[in-house]
Amino acid sequence: MNIHVAQARPCDEGAFLDAVARSRVLFADWVDPPDSPERFAAHLARYTADNRFSYLARNERDQLIGCININEIVRGGFQSAFLGYYAFSPHSGQGLMKQAMSQVIDEAFGPHQLHRLEANIQPANRASVALVESLGFRFEGHSPRYLKIAGDWRDHDRYAITAEEW
Repeated sequence: MNIHVAQARPCDEGAFLDAVARSRVLFADWVDPPDSPERFAAHLARYTADNRFSYLARNERDQLIGCININEIVRGGFQSAFLGYYAFSPHSGQGLMKQAMSQVIDEAFGPHQLHRLEANIQPANRASVALVESLGFRFEGHSPRYLKIAGDWRDHDRYAITAEEW
């Protein structure tokens, strides 16, 4: 299947909110994406900064299959960012996010001129771990109580890849 990614835009609101609504079970306590017009507008506003980019992945029928965010880009000698992502139902588990992530990683190491991407994943999220490992990310360590999700501080495992490894 042919996948394409593009930066999120205001005209994506309806499709995005529909995709989030049908994917609540899939998200569980892993992620908390925008689920209202106000939160989607805030998401877009946050990703207009020079240090953040939000991409939406679509299939050849123009259905949203996932969201991939490049967060907190640090320039200078670091040239690094954090990668966040989630798939939408019913498109998870089909290898589509791997194709989409590949395109976003190409953007990160190409036009965005980054050197390193880091993905922090809750250890029990085996599907997410398998995704980044299949893309060549390496395990770097465990971070206790790293990120607050759904009101709880959750442990995460840190995976990373550099431009040379990509």
